[in-house]
Amino acid sequence: MNEEDFQQDFTFDGEINKTKNLKSKKKNKSNGFQSFGLSSPVFKAIMKRGYKVPTPIQRKAIPVILKNKDIVAMARTGSGKTAAFLIPMFEKLKGHDPNSGPRALILSPTRELALQTLKFTKELGKLTDLIATAILGGERLEEQFSNLHAHPDIIIATPGRFMHLCIEMDLKLYDIKYVVFDEADRLFEMGFQEQINDIVKRLPSQRQTLLFSATLSKILAEFAKAGLYEPELIRLDIEMKLNENLKLLFFHLRHDDKTALLLYLLRSIIPIDQQIVLFVATRHHCEYLKELLEQQQQQQQNLFSAVTIYSTLDHTTRKINLSKYQTGKARILIVTDIAARGLDIPSLDNVINYHFPATPKLFLHRVGRVARAGRMGTAYSFISTDELSYLFDIQEFIGKTIKYAINNDNNNDYHLIFGNVPQTIIDEESDTIKKLTEINIDLINLFQVQQNAYQHYLRSRPTSTYASIKQMKQYHNQIINMDIHPIFKQNYIAEDLTPNILIQQLKTFRAKNTIFEVNPSSNNTACAIMKRKRAHDEKLILKHDKKDQSLSEINDDDQTKTLEVDNLTITIQDPNELDNDNNMESSRKKKKKNRREVDKEFFIPYQPADFKREKGLEIQSFERQTNEAVMDLTNDDGTQIRGPTIQKTKWDRKKKKFVTVGQTDAKTKKIKTESGQWIQASYKTNAKIEYIDRK
Repeated sequence: MNEEDFQQDFTFDGEINKTKNLKSKKKNKSNGFQSFGLSSPVFKAIMKRGYKVPTPIQRKAIPVILKNKDIVAMARTGSGKTAAFLIPMFEKLKGHDPNSGPRALILSPTRELALQTLKFTKELGKLTDLIATAILGGERLEEQFSNLHAHPDIIIATPGRFMHLCIEMDLKLYDIKYVVFDEADRLFEMGFQEQINDIVKRLPSQRQTLLFSATLSKILAEFAKAGLYEPELIRLDIEMKLNENLKLLFFHLRHDDKTALLLYLLRSIIPIDQQIVLFVATRHHCEYLKELLEQQQQQQQNLFSAVTIYSTLDHTTRKINLSKYQTGKARILIVTDIAARGLDIPSLDNVINYHFPATPKLFLHRVGRVARAGRMGTAYSFISTDELSYLFDIQEFIGKTIKYAINNDNNNDYHLIFGNVPQTIIDEESDTIKKLTEINIDLINLFQVQQNAYQHYLRSRPTSTYASIKQMKQYHNQIINMDIHPIFKQNYIAEDLTPNILIQQLKTFRAKNTIFEVNPSSNNTACAIMKRKRAHDEKLILKHDKKDQSLSEINDDDQTKTLEVDNLTITIQDPNELDNDNNMESSRKKKKKNRREVDKEFFIPYQPADFKREKGLEIQSFERQTNEAVMDLTNDDGTQIRGPTIQKTKWDRKKKKFVTVGQTDAKTKKIKTESGQWIQASYKTNAKIEYIDRK
């Protein structure tokens, strides 16, 4: 064998090795379900189901679950969370064990969700011999006794009925090693905390617990810390960052003018082929706006078609309304924050914040639904004067500067612009609302109810930070002198905007003279004192005016600057004391400190500009992560946002003392089930004994 043949063989072998390495790299880089190392029956069932690529929550959760770790996963409905806990469950249970009790328990808040999970479980597990059964309220106990005697491997249940069966059958749950709380936020919201705690006490300590929730309330975070062992919080980064394709528009107006602006946006700004989600504070606002839009829809078809979803809406109506919106039969979905949890609408175009969110997390929770999967989207925010401080909180959290509308600004980019609304638009739409209200008595009643509910909402709304309130005061003059938002200028010519300019000038008008100087010709002592006072403080007044002028000329395009405005305190002194001007001026100069100007070329700040945003996304311990992720939502029902009521007491003749109304003994204690019925807390009805006797 000569040297050339050896070299050719060596080259050929090297090419074979290269192709093998490339193939192995492609396999390793695979983003499909095969990268999880699943068994053949589970993988084939997934492929037959038609799934090719795991969703983001599946890609993050499944590997962690397969490592036998407890998790708290924040995922919305429709994000693939059901498969995220079913696939590892099939992989762990393998096959049916006739000599064992139930080995997996899935708790769901409603019958509908439990039945949907059962159907999906049977489809994914059809290539295995695992047995799954549902324990739901509203069904015969005898049938459920029979199902549990068949030694099922998987139990999918609602908490109330499952706790009932545990007590009736004296059920032992020693074999359960896989527990899932599906939509845990709704489980606690619907009042199942007592039943869940009782079920958890019956479970073995050596188990794996998974908690899936759309949001993380304070109660849920405390339960996760106590009921889970070293859990891991799984949260998608996309929920904590704004999409680049999302445009944010902010409008400054009075609270009473928000409805008028809403009608104008729906009619003239937002294209008719785009859908909208409208966020409001209470369910009473949902009902009022829906009735108003229905009256408008009679005049213009499909332009104002709307459906509502709020927390106290029954499940059937909620499902019908959501289906109408998803199929395009309704253009507008009016929701509250607490009812929007878990809703997944993949192709959403617009979000309107009718009431501005009180926390940055809530703002991201709302607008994060827009501009997904490469689509463009817009978020419109209505901001009244009492909501201005929350805007500065959000600006600091997202790390982006919100620019104020400037006169003669012909820029067509409306992103992150904060501007006023033309008064002509408000007047025209307000007349329309007034005409509709005059002919509809229901609108009058609903309007008054939502006004009262808003007052209760204001009492329970979280307060903004001290820094944002201080910043709002510093930029007060700039906000007052803002121009009209540029998005309105495309539909109005310069002549139409002239009345708005005059109205804006009237708003900012401030008289130069005080009330004491109204009639200077008369011999008035107060007028003479004010003249001397004005002459004495002339330098300070000019200095303050210069600072106000410099504040209004800030260029927000460069960066947000921190301005310090001295507090000007004016006191009326005796005229005899006004002669010591030079002494006061010299002492004031001595107290004033020389401030060193910072040279930005050589100055290094002690923290980066995006410090707060990155700190919110950094890897932390579970306790700190949950504290960051906790988002308690204000209830949308007026009867539930009024705060805690005073406990009433009554005289107990037997105990000879005052007792709290509703405070009863454990023997007579009652619990509300998922069907809304009040039953004895003991749940013991001897139904199991009667069932055995009949057999």
